[in-house]
Amino acid sequence: MTIKEIQEIIVKEFDEISEWDEKYLLLIKFGRELKEFPEEFRTDKNKIEGCQSQVWLNASFKDGKIYLDADSDSSIVKGLAALLLKVYSEHTPAEVLSSPPDFLHKIGIDNHLSPTRKNGLGAMLKQIQLYAVAFNALNKGQ
Repeated sequence: MTIKEIQEIIVKEFDEISEWDEKYLLLIKFGRELKEFPEEFRTDKNKIEGCQSQVWLNASFKDGKIYLDADSDSSIVKGLAALLLKVYSEHTPAEVLSSPPDFLHKIGIDNHLSPTRKNGLGAMLKQIQLYAVAFNALNKGQ
């Protein structure tokens, strides 16, 4: 499935819910579905700066694709991380770099986050983009 198709599914899922309390519950559910975050990834190197909560994001590169893992001590932020992983993990760096996060605006999340959570979401997105740039360069060098 392409990143665009995944984004469309997420937008549809959020559109089916009218109340923001329920949308937050969906985000929390996504966070609970994240696989266990390996303890060895819980390092300062993987910590996302700019978040009020503690957030860790790790990336690996295998068979031309980026694999992302994330965790947070906040259930909403963990859900936001899970949302980004659903979209961008297991795709090529080129796909990630050519797929802006327009779906976030379409689901209205940008209007329903506190400024600190919005900053954290932006920091996670920026880090995913940086991983994609680095892995893209690595991939071209092979």
